[in-house]
Amino acid sequence: MADGDTMQMFDSSQLEEIQEAASMAEDLVYNYYKLPSGQRNHPRYDVVTRCSLNMDEIIIGPLAQVIRYEGKPRNSSLGSLTYDFYKICLHDQAILTELARFPHLSLFPVILYLVTHELTHVVRFSKFLQNFNAAKDARLIEEKRVHEITRKILYSINVVGLSSVLVHSEKWLISLDNLLDGHARE
Repeated sequence: MADGDTMQMFDSSQLEEIQEAASMAEDLVYNYYKLPSGQRNHPRYDVVTRCSLNMDEIIIGPLAQVIRYEGKPRNSSLGSLTYDFYKICLHDQAILTELARFPHLSLFPVILYLVTHELTHVVRFSKFLQNFNAAKDARLIEEKRVHEITRKILYSINVVGLSSVLVHSEKWLISLDNLLDGHARE
């Protein structure tokens, strides 16, 4: 793709839906990990879409990704004040293409799944349950683990269209199993 500006982007009503799904995902993940709301030591993150991504944050392929940055308060030179800041990047084009290819899926439950999944990664990184810079095999195992946790978090809630997303997500798990099997044979 020569021109990144020709990519599809979410419209304003879709962005509102995304914001609602992201808020619900945060509540679900924080409840799962027993993180009290409003606490200062929560992981620092933001959920962003194409309109808020830098050019180097836009990738072709995945529906979403987590990028880690190092932050620190303005006008501070103390290394002890640095913190990890995560961006959960939702890739409009990939998500909209997935929705067009699979009309039984709808935006809200897909975003709920994706943000729950990526936020689970963020919490696990910030609690040192997984290394952000792990080797490829460890990342694949972690990816499978996070899909399983995401499904566990979402399994018991009642959201229209979520059951279709949970069934659809089984394909993602099968792909991960195939990748893991391939690495085991190497």
